Amino acid sequence: MSEPGPSSPPPAPAPVNKNNRYRKDKPWDTDDIDHWKIDPFTANDNKAGPFLEESSFAILFPKYREQYLRESWSTLTTILQTHGVACVLDLVQGSMTVKTTRKTYDPYIILKARDVISLLARGVPVAQAVKVLQDEMACDIIKIGGMVRNKERFVKRRQRIVGPNGSTLKAIELLTDCYVLVQGNTVAAMGKHKNLKEVRRIVVDCMKNIHPIYRIKELMIRRELMKDPKLATESWDRFLPQFKKRNLTTAEKTAKKNRHLAGSGGPSDANGLTGSNQIAVGAAGNPEASREKEYKPKKKVYTPFPPPQQPSKLDKQLASGEYFLKPKEKEALARKQKLEDQNSVSDKKRVQREEAFIAPAEKAAPTIEQRKKRAKEGEGEGEKKKRKRT
Repeated sequence: MSEPGPSSPPPAPAPVNKNNRYRKDKPWDTDDIDHWKIDPFTANDNKAGPFLEESSFAILFPKYREQYLRESWSTLTTILQTHGVACVLDLVQGSMTVKTTRKTYDPYIILKARDVISLLARGVPVAQAVKVLQDEMACDIIKIGGMVRNKERFVKRRQRIVGPNGSTLKAIELLTDCYVLVQGNTVAAMGKHKNLKEVRRIVVDCMKNIHPIYRIKELMIRRELMKDPKLATESWDRFLPQFKKRNLTTAEKTAKKNRHLAGSGGPSDANGLTGSNQIAVGAAGNPEASREKEYKPKKKVYTPFPPPQQPSKLDKQLASGEYFLKPKEKEALARKQKLEDQNSVSDKKRVQREEAFIAPAEKAAPTIEQRKKRAKEGEGEGEKKKRKRT
């Protein structure tokens, strides 16, 4: 019998990743565990007993909210007592105060109660404001008063958040699952933390002159993409709209002008089209090319001499004698010039308004002789046509 051959060497161990070198298997950590779940905090979880110090927060409220707060304060007191929080309404100073008691067991509930009275001061109803006491709910008060200096512009941009008949605000609430209230110089929002970030982004961008409809379109597309499990691990950039600015800066306008000049004055290409013909062909399907075609800068005549120096403001005042006038005389002259300009403008506008009341020229009805003459001419033309046919 032949002797058995030497045994084969054992396989080499697979190389261990340095990042996973000290990681160990966790048999208790299964896929069905929700790591982001917030467990409710009960009285049994507070092992230390009642708090040693009292915590309190006070919030001022406007005068027009006084009547509503007086009517609904008993409801708020009952709800806060279930969490061991006391509340005081001071109508003299116009403030609301919440504070912990000996029955308070949740150390974070006082911050939630502070958010409740902050929302009540901003105009949120009690039934909606007390939802902040839930663990998964949060609130965000966005201050928009100092984002725009011009008051008229601020009012217009704030109105964009609301939209016509509140349609834009309703769309934001449906897409973000948040409660949004626009009040004065602030925007109060309630919802989950991730959704509150979207609301803040929409509001801040709107005050920066970016219309909310762009963000709403993006949120609608994201909601549809979330329904497809195949796209969970892919980038969604190719599906999201890319909006470009329509207003060009001075540098961009200059670059566009230079490109136009370089394209219009260049030599003919392989197809035998000159630069101007190329622009004309491209303008058939591109409106921007037609606009560039209409723009034709005038050629300046080259001269080696510099242009004459323009008179300054001081030179003009010396020439007209205004420089030697006293301050009161200058003010009177400026007032007189302003009054003349106003009168000229008002005269032009009055003439334009009177044009609407000028009756248009009416054509007089033809007389009997003119009608007979036209009838004879029509009969003569009819006889000529019959002769031609025959």
